[in-house]
Amino acid sequence: MAAVTELILVEESGALSFGNHTLEAKAKVEDFGYAGDVFKVKTYKTMTKLEKNGMFVYESVPGTSVNHFKETENGVSFVVEGTEDAQLTIGLEDMAEYQVFINDANVGTMKTHVGGKLSVSVELAGAGEVKVEIRK
Repeated sequence: MAAVTELILVEESGALSFGNHTLEAKAKVEDFGYAGDVFKVKTYKTMTKLEKNGMFVYESVPGTSVNHFKETENGVSFVVEGTEDAQLTIGLEDMAEYQVFINDANVGTMKTHVGGKLSVSVELAGAGEVKVEIRK
């Protein structure tokens, strides 16, 4: 897979792809309409962030490229790509418990607090891309 050169796009499957971890300078797209929602993405080498309707959805440090991002009432799934290990923060439901899978391996149960954020570390150095699934 490669970085998302358009910064955010809707795939044929209906999933979103966003971010570009190869950019040296910050870039952003605002007011990207999809399925009745408005998205904003900011991305570059050291950070990628996605918001939906002004609310937090995703952030990575350092920056990543995200493909096949799908949100459901039970969680999210996506493929993340980068050149360095990354800390991902995902906006989910407040005070809920989720199972986290990295490359289809169950890495445990995590609970969100008030604010609904869940943080996961992924090893991207040498791997290139990793499949992430977070579900209730």
